[in-house]
Parts: sequence; C-alpha cells; structure tokens
Amino acid sequence: MSRATIHPGTTQVPPADAKRSGPTSLDPAQTQKRGRSRWLLLLLLLLAAIAGGYFYFHHSAAKPGAAQTASSSGKRGAGANRIEVVTADAVQGQITKYLTALGNVTPINTTTVVPQVSGQLMKVLYTEGQMVHVGDLLVQIDSRPYEAQLAQAKAQLEHDQAKLDNDKIDLQRYQTLWAQNSIPQQQLATQQALVKQDVATVGVDQSQIDAVQLNITYCNITAPIAGRVGLRLVDPGNYVQPGSSTTSTSAISSTNGLLIINQLQPITVVFPIAEDDVPALMALLKSGSQVKVEAYDRDMTKKLADGTLLATDNQIDPSTGMLSLKALFQNADNNLFPNQFVNVRVNLETKQNAILVPASAIQVSPDGDYVWIFDDDERTVSKQAVTVGATQDYKTDVLTGVDVGDTVVINGVDKLTDGMRVSVQKAQPAPSTQPAPITQP
Repeated sequence: MSRATIHPGTTQVPPADAKRSGPTSLDPAQTQKRGRSRWLLLLLLLLAAIAGGYFYFHHSAAKPGAAQTASSSGKRGAGANRIEVVTADAVQGQITKYLTALGNVTPINTTTVVPQVSGQLMKVLYTEGQMVHVGDLLVQIDSRPYEAQLAQAKAQLEHDQAKLDNDKIDLQRYQTLWAQNSIPQQQLATQQALVKQDVATVGVDQSQIDAVQLNITYCNITAPIAGRVGLRLVDPGNYVQPGSSTTSTSAISSTNGLLIINQLQPITVVFPIAEDDVPALMALLKSGSQVKVEAYDRDMTKKLADGTLLATDNQIDPSTGMLSLKALFQNADNNLFPNQFVNVRVNLETKQNAILVPASAIQVSPDGDYVWIFDDDERTVSKQAVTVGATQDYKTDVLTGVDVGDTVVINGVDKLTDGMRVSVQKAQPAPSTQPAPITQP
C-alpha cells in the first residue's frame, strides 16, 4: 500500500468518496429530550431572576436610602447621589395678623358744580385736573343783565323811600291836628295805614335788590370744596341755565353741571370683611384701640398709604355675608385716586416672640400641614406635623411642631422620605422686599 507524500504548505484533501467520521443524524427521541432540558433550564433561570428582584426591592423598601447609598458608594463614593436640599433655621420674631380685602377708593366729598343763574359763559378760569381750594374762582357768567336789574331795583327803592318819607311827614301833621280836634279820626287812621303800606313797599324793593345782588354773585362761580377738578365740560360762549332736566344744543343744563370736584385729601376706602371676622374686629374696637389700615396696589407689592378705620356699617349684607367698613387716609402723596381698586390690610393683632419659618417650608397634605426637619448630626431628614398661624412677608408663624433653632427644608422636598440622608445647602438671606400677599390660617 503506497503512502501519500504531504509537502509543506499544502492541504490534504480527503477523497470525495471518503466517509465522514461520527454520526450524521440524531435519534428523534434523543432530540426531544434535549429540547425539554433546555426549556427547563430557561424556566429555572427566569424563576431565579424573579426571586432575586423581589428580594432586592423588598430589602430596599425595608431600609430607605440603603440602595441609594450602596449604589453611590460603589460608583463614586458615599453620598455622591444624595438629594440636595436647601434649609433655613426657625427664628423668633414679630408677626402681625391681618384681615385682607379688596377696597374701592371713595372721595369724602364729590361736588358737581351747576349754574344758579342763566347767562352766557364768559370765562373758564380753571385748568383740567387742577387742584383747587375753597373760594377759588372757576367760571364767570355774563353779569350785565343782572347789573341792569340791580340799577332798576335801586331806583324803584329810592322812589318808594321818598314817598314813605313824605307820608310820614303828613302823618306827623295829622297827629298834631287830631290833637287839636281839627281833623276827623278817620283821616288820621288812613294816613297811618298809608305809611305802613309805604314801609312794606320799601321792604319789597330792598328784597329785590338783595336778590339781584345774589344773582350777580352767582355769576362768579367759586369752588365750594377743596379738591381736584375734572375734565372741562363747558367752553366760553356756551349759554348755561339752571333747573333744566334736558340738554339742548343752545344751553348747558344743571343736570350735566359745569365741572366736577373730588376731594382727595383726606380720602376714604370702602371694603368688606367676612362675618366670621367681625367678632375679632369688634373686640378690638371695644378695647379702644385705633385700628390701622394699609392700602396696597393690585399686586400687593407696593404700599400706597397708611390710614385708620373710620366707621363700620350697621348690618351685614345677608346676600354676601360681608360687613362693609370705611377707612380714612390722609393721602398726602395723592397715591389714592377716586374709584381706584386697592388691596386693604387691617391690622388685627401683632404677636411678639413668634416662631417663624419661611413659608415655603410648610407642606400641605390631607393629613394636615407638616415640615421636613434636618438633623445636622445624622445628616438626615424627618417629617414633622405642625400647626401654623398667619403668614406675612414670606414668613409663617408656627404654633406647634417646631422650636427656635430647628432647621427646616425649604427646597427639594419632592423626593424626601423619613430617615433619608441628604446633602444640605443653606438658604441665602432674602433681600428686602415689599410685603408679600397675606394669607390667613
């Protein structure tokens, strides 16, 4: 039998008719058995994975923060994945309890100046929006017709006065003659009656003079109150007349008026409070204390004026359950304007030595208000139920649950749980700002 020679670098190729070693196919029963073994192995691996996951999550829930700590320790060291929070300390201070309401600025006096006499408007002496004082000349009406009437009334008075003087002389003469029995008594009585009649006529003449002089005074219209004049309603040359209920193109009626004056200093604000707050307010008034009232702009960011409570209504509106109050403001800076809507705060009580925390630290839940307190030694947070009072300038009065010096979380509370270790950043002191919106407990 000859042997084949294999040269280096060549590949030996078996003959095409050579038989392959090993079996070329499997028995069907053996194939089915191997398939079942594979499915059994996969099922066991799946059950093991489920059991491991259950144990992992169950262990994490039993010890909050343990999974986070372990994971962070394995990757970047202990505490690398802790939740960052911002904290602030509870301090002792003063806080004021307020009642808040929406008020309407109302002038103490509003005057519509109307003409008292008819005539042509000669001069308009005021400027629109001008501040005027009592007695300032505002409008002049043509007084010449009334001056002519005055001259006529004075002439009539002189005529009737001369007749009266003459009848008085005759009366003295008749009295002398009657004493001498030279005239009948009837003639004396007639002369006495004539003198009385002349006296009455002179009185009528004098009253006419006074009436015409008053009309001349009415031609010079002056400010009856001090305040601000509105926009001009008439022009020089207009014919004005009093007592007309309609307006025509040829006359300005008293219904429209010549101008409107609103008193601005002092000024009042009318506002309502709820009937539940009435007893506390009445108790404060009964004590004799002066109730302070503050007026703010629409956004409660700027104080407009300080005032005092002036009066209360005598009944609660049954349809709204509100009691109307009126506060008086000196309004030296004219920050309050008639019919302006302002936010009003009534100072009910000023509390000393209150425990104050930032308002953002108070969390609300169906079970009540609470805060997160930070333990500086353990570097953990705990949930603490609290009872709160009033809130002012972003500070809340905590009645129970927090002591002075406690550290509360004010930011980053969304994912906190009891006992969780956290990273802390102290809050920066807040800049001085205007008062924030006020809320009541």
